[in-house]
Amino acid sequence: MALAVGVVVRYRKAVTYGVHALLAALESAGVEHELRLGTTPEETAEHITASQADRVLVLWSFYSPDAEAMAAELATVRSLSGGRGLHIAGGVHATAEPQQVIDAGWDLAGIGEGETTIISLVRALQQDEPLTSVPGLAIKDADGVALRTRPAPQLPLDAFPSFVGRNGPIEITRGCRYTCRFCQTPFMFGGQFRHRSVASVREHVRGMVDRGLRDIRFITPTSLSYGSPGPDPDLGKVEELLAGVKEELPARGRVFFGSFPSEVRPEHVTPEAMRMLKRYVANDNLIIGAQSGSDRVLAASGRGHDTSPVRDAVRIAVEHGFRPNVDFIFGMPGETEEDQEQSLKLASDLAELGARIHTHTFMPLPGTPWRDAEPAFIPLATMSELDRLAQRGDAYGHWRKQAEHAVRLAETAKAYPRRARRRRTG
Repeated sequence: MALAVGVVVRYRKAVTYGVHALLAALESAGVEHELRLGTTPEETAEHITASQADRVLVLWSFYSPDAEAMAAELATVRSLSGGRGLHIAGGVHATAEPQQVIDAGWDLAGIGEGETTIISLVRALQQDEPLTSVPGLAIKDADGVALRTRPAPQLPLDAFPSFVGRNGPIEITRGCRYTCRFCQTPFMFGGQFRHRSVASVREHVRGMVDRGLRDIRFITPTSLSYGSPGPDPDLGKVEELLAGVKEELPARGRVFFGSFPSEVRPEHVTPEAMRMLKRYVANDNLIIGAQSGSDRVLAASGRGHDTSPVRDAVRIAVEHGFRPNVDFIFGMPGETEEDQEQSLKLASDLAELGARIHTHTFMPLPGTPWRDAEPAFIPLATMSELDRLAQRGDAYGHWRKQAEHAVRLAETAKAYPRRARRRRTG
């Protein structure tokens, strides 16, 4: 007889997209489970203790900058729930730093994409099977070492929905062929694009409309790459997607594309692309990734473009009625004061053209090629100029908080040096 398994989620607004995908996988696979969502550590602990299931699996998902705060929450939940529950951390941080996650108190770390892992894990708990049979896990051995099970497969996006009976942006692309050295996306999801089919997207939209929604947004690392396997946009595929979504929406339905939580690469911003978007989208802004005003830094970071398409992209977007929000990262490894001056000059020029600047501080994120890199020093003069742009209303962002995160991430990287060899189990 199968054991009853309860699933409790530490449910946080910042990471609902990934959690919804995991829950959708369980539901679409028909895996029996009791589900409870804890919106605070206290509520999470209450759900654990109140569950009548034989076993309780507690899901945590977080980004690298939040790891320290989530470890503190984990300790609180364990204390309040009397130690009941099997706690698993998932997401890009757990994938990149499973040993650190295990050392921080989680029982398991999910490695890679979690849909097949969560299905196999709940079924293993139901059948009382060894967890070493579950793909995509790191499990603590008797010596405290995080041993990896076999890798979880990377399946086509249509294999699982983005969500079932819930709402949110629809994930249309996973993976990214632009392997920027500061970005976790290619590490987590692979260096090639995998696109959800238009038919699958339309099915999601129909469900959302049935639940009374009329605004549709998307998750993708680079919006205008939809449908394309390579660097050049396939605007025909993008238009097929947007037209299909519009057909599913009621008369007052709205499509948001190229705005948060996705962005557009600067070299993809062409008059043709902008004219096509204007026919379908409701957003009046575009998120454009520039990252630096220094061609030298852009080359070192692997961006795949220099500064010239950034200026062109802002001009073209403005000419077609969009307000560009342009991302810049300050403090990238090897960045000099001259490089920062070039970034500030470009940011100021773009603001004069009508853009808003979204400022970031470089963080040495786990799993990236620059995980162990030393952030460049950001002098007071640069900080003052960023503040001046913000006071004018031309810039925004949490770059000061990210600078604090960068210090903690650098400390973690030193405490957990990259391992040349990793042990596997199962």
